[in-house]
Amino acid sequence: MQSDNSPLQPKIKDSLFSHVKTDLPAGLVVFLIALPLCLGISLASGAPLFSGIIAGIVGGIVVGFLSGSKVNVSGPAASVALVIYMAIESLGSFQIVLSAVIIAGVFQIILGYLRAGTIAYFFPSSMIKGILASIGLILIINQIPHAFGYSGKELFGGMEGGFSTNIFREIDGMVDYISIGATIITFLSLLIIFAWDQPALKRYTFFKFVPAALIAVLASIGINQLFIAYFPELALSGGRLVQLPAASSLGEFFSFFTFPDFSQITNPELWTVALSIAFIASLESLLSTEAGDKLDPYKRKSSTNRELKAQGISNIVSGLIGGLPVTAVIVRTSANVSSGGRTPLSTITHGLVMLVCVMTIPRLLNLIPLSSLSAVLFVVGYKLTSISLFRRMWKAGKRQFVPFFVTVVAVMLTDLIMGIMIGGAVSVFMILRDNYRTPFFLDRAERAEGEHIELVLAEEVTFLNKASIMLTLDHVAPNSTVVIDASRSVHIDEDVLEIIEEFKATAAYKNIKMEMIGLDKFLAKRWLV
Repeated sequence: MQSDNSPLQPKIKDSLFSHVKTDLPAGLVVFLIALPLCLGISLASGAPLFSGIIAGIVGGIVVGFLSGSKVNVSGPAASVALVIYMAIESLGSFQIVLSAVIIAGVFQIILGYLRAGTIAYFFPSSMIKGILASIGLILIINQIPHAFGYSGKELFGGMEGGFSTNIFREIDGMVDYISIGATIITFLSLLIIFAWDQPALKRYTFFKFVPAALIAVLASIGINQLFIAYFPELALSGGRLVQLPAASSLGEFFSFFTFPDFSQITNPELWTVALSIAFIASLESLLSTEAGDKLDPYKRKSSTNRELKAQGISNIVSGLIGGLPVTAVIVRTSANVSSGGRTPLSTITHGLVMLVCVMTIPRLLNLIPLSSLSAVLFVVGYKLTSISLFRRMWKAGKRQFVPFFVTVVAVMLTDLIMGIMIGGAVSVFMILRDNYRTPFFLDRAERAEGEHIELVLAEEVTFLNKASIMLTLDHVAPNSTVVIDASRSVHIDEDVLEIIEEFKATAAYKNIKMEMIGLDKFLAKRWLV
């Protein structure tokens, strides 16, 4: 066995500046991916576009310094966009929602100190996939107005009454205000993204490392400038473009930050929103951390409890200065690793570059059409809720598909929290149902002297299995032989032991021969009690 100091096992360099040559370029690539996503997620959240940039900066710099993960990249995430969208509608202002973001951060820190970093592993994957799929669907649908340049109010209005009550609310009005220029840019942006991501092009270094979303956004700026010059009737302006505040001085730049409003701190709905943000942000961060550790070429393990604390502090900072909630995001993390990111320097670099750009070139960013960002979000939403996902869940069987589909429908028809509760209840029901059905393995054989029945009990036999075991034993025919094998069992519930003892007491009356294997230790404990 090689020692830790063996030349065959060189020590992994984990210091912040140990991989500068690869971390700096990786940080630049992550910035190019994150910038359009930050703007797009702000758009999907119904929040000021500047709030997504703030979250990207905080996620890069604050989480980069505090997180124990070496490759995770944090920022605003599509999974939380629906919560923010609904919260702004129900609470009345983005400033009030910021106070919920801060409270969510406090919850995350508490969870970190309670060592709840493994909490994500207790949620069924089918329910998690259902939550993300429903968010993807709503994300796509709510981008339709911007994709077609509809400059009126939101297409589907608020979400607090449930998706189904709002889905057709504004379609007639939208048709009268469709912008041909915005529609052209949307479809061209989608075409660029799909073409750019084709495997044939990914063989070339340029296409591999330059993100499709960035190219689509840059192309949309060029197309709109052509419209302005040659086809002014198609040109986009005003509310159809990104509108970030442009500062003429450093002092003016800091005046653009929004501060939270704590006037509704006693409102139970505010605390519900905070819990929703904490739940979704923590869940995605923990899952992304696990995935990031698997992507890490050095296979370093991150502390999930430290990650929760880092995410909580970043959400407090983001909420205090007007930013969206921050989570670890697997898309940016995978891009970071594939681009050569090996230490937190890469994610810190991406945050610093974003800060410099928003301070120095906001006028260039304000040339971006919102329709192009909608195209980016269409792709993000589809990745969350693709047809192949539904197909995979269907092939996985009822136990996976039913909770998944119920969660999707419940979120769409009610709201996120209610959808999670319904999906969770169905997941638990499916687990209990399967547990009820498989408390033992049953082997029946017909012999000359009578029926031979062997019951091999499962590892965990609970009171939920009481009915099925009782029915099986009640239907044993006279003159049979019954073998009850508990050699594999770790726990047998008191109710089940009572049924077995009652059967043993009455077996002689039916001339039933009974043999028990491994049951003595469980019955002895019962007799001692």
